[in-house]
Amino acid sequence: MKILRFLLFFYTPFFAQINYPKDYFKSPLLIPMQLSGNFGELRNNHFHSGLDYKTNQKEGLPVLAAADGYVARIKISTFGYGKAIYINHPNGYTTVYAHLQKGKGAIEDYIKKAHYDQKSFEIELFPLAKELQVKQGDTIAWSGNTGGSEGPHLHFEIRDTSSENIINPLFFGFDSLLKDTKKPFFSSVFAYPIGPQSTVNKSKVPIILHVSLQKDGAFLAENVRVSGSVGFGITGFDYDDVSYNANGIYKLQTFQNGQLSFGYQMDSFSFAETRYVNSLLDYERYKKTKQRVQKLFQLQPTAFGLVQADQKRGLFTAQPNLDQVCRIELSDFHTNKTIIQVPISYANDSVVIPTPKVDANWLVKANQDTFFENGAYSVFFPANTFYANFQLRMKVDQDTLELHEDVVPAHSNFQLSCVDSLRKYPAKTYLALIENGKNTYSPTKFNKNTYQTYVKKLGTYVLQTDTVAPTIKFPKSIEGRWMSTENQLRCTIIDSGSGIKSYMGYLNSNWVLFEYDYKSDQLVHQFDPAFLNEGKNELKLIITDHVGNSAIFETTFFRSQKAKP
Repeated sequence: MKILRFLLFFYTPFFAQINYPKDYFKSPLLIPMQLSGNFGELRNNHFHSGLDYKTNQKEGLPVLAAADGYVARIKISTFGYGKAIYINHPNGYTTVYAHLQKGKGAIEDYIKKAHYDQKSFEIELFPLAKELQVKQGDTIAWSGNTGGSEGPHLHFEIRDTSSENIINPLFFGFDSLLKDTKKPFFSSVFAYPIGPQSTVNKSKVPIILHVSLQKDGAFLAENVRVSGSVGFGITGFDYDDVSYNANGIYKLQTFQNGQLSFGYQMDSFSFAETRYVNSLLDYERYKKTKQRVQKLFQLQPTAFGLVQADQKRGLFTAQPNLDQVCRIELSDFHTNKTIIQVPISYANDSVVIPTPKVDANWLVKANQDTFFENGAYSVFFPANTFYANFQLRMKVDQDTLELHEDVVPAHSNFQLSCVDSLRKYPAKTYLALIENGKNTYSPTKFNKNTYQTYVKKLGTYVLQTDTVAPTIKFPKSIEGRWMSTENQLRCTIIDSGSGIKSYMGYLNSNWVLFEYDYKSDQLVHQFDPAFLNEGKNELKLIITDHVGNSAIFETTFFRSQKAKP
């Protein structure tokens, strides 16, 4: 019976197959599809959840409804997706269009009304099914560069409406819009000694393997001499025939002597799972070198549904007189495949490259609640905050806490506290992460001489007090100016302390919409005749930081709705 169960494990389909409608959705842009990002590729703390369409490096392209449906959600945010529209379709799926410049027609009117009803730039709306109905091919918006976008493009998603799980759009026929005859590409293969007694080619630290191309088109790595256990990782990308840039690999698998051992393919995942990206990365190497090595093993199992692994979770244990082979397969959605063979043999070699000394004074056990205290600071890590056990460095110097460094990824929030009764302005005091010389505010509560916050990153934290208001600067003074031919008001708002929290603008005592772009520190208002006087106009801006310091700017300018005097 044990043998039967073993065989059933390996003959169970590794990834479930679902039949998705191939011809239901159409492309959301009129131009040919070129991608600057594909589904599931590894991003900063998340898997990419859609397709990033190139928009010829410009904004303002018409964005089309991919199928009949109705606008079910609109979210306007300073960060993340920026301006985004969600359309529910009768077939049970939702399409998402993000980083938009603005909506079109009735949709934009609906958005503008909500801005003014709520007196806020950031809004989230849930229209009723009959309010904003669309037909396939209708222009619903214009492409843009809002939110966390790093350049003009359209982010497009398909989700299951009921579960909100994100699904690879290529399953819905979008693969036919993208010619791809190129195999996935790898630039390096890494071997990782696993465990304190393990060595790989006389090294106790990860090493890069020499790899050569064989006549059959596969790649062969140098022989790996192992004592103990070893896991592997790769750096790689995928290219198609038309996009001309590196994207993520759709499927990665390893085989132990022909048996499937570890793998994942980017079919569908939930937003609750997206931070598991850090469990698949050599996070420390990425943080120190910006090199993304995708690990093909796990030290401990996780709840990430896309990972399938046998009991060894991708690890190879060397045995005397037993040679093994690890086969690594990189596949794209169009079934192009790259194969790497890694021979493994046992060797009890002397160590040439030892394990580096670790400057640490605490042991964190990943599957246990852990509480540490040092000086005025304390930290509480709930069980499963981290993916594996590690040695933690925790040092305190006056107001500064050195909580290790950001080379070990946290999957969820942990609690950070600091006792301090000497601050003159406790309501304006907060815990800040200091990174690359920048101060990142963390929402902080004060109670009984204790400052407390929840964070998701190891690093250096400082207790800081901010009593300085933000600054407001116009490119040139508008005081007393005639501005009859200008279409907008634009200024720069900056806060070097706790950061900008809110911004309010008024024209002639009426609240008016200002849009904030944090990437450029720009605050912009598009003139609307409904709020302008003929002649003299009064402007008031109130900019507030996260601890309540406010800057107020008031001025008067002149404008003619008829002609410039």
